[in-house]
Amino acid sequence: MRPSLRSFIGTIAIIVIVLLYALLATTIASATLATAPWWAHLLYFVLTGLLWIVPAMLIIKWMAGPVKK
Repeated sequence: MRPSLRSFIGTIAIIVIVLLYALLATTIASATLATAPWWAHLLYFVLTGLLWIVPAMLIIKWMAGPVKK
């Protein structure tokens, strides 16, 4: 696969994943944290704010292509 096509597909995938992830995280927070204390909100949003990095990192590694030796 050409690198430019791989980058395009990876970029679209990251955008879609981040949008869906943000919608899901916000929906879960609205349903479960309505009466929670401030520290629970802080902990939840710090964890969910960092968790999206894992799939994005895997997509970026895929976009970089195979390692040449």
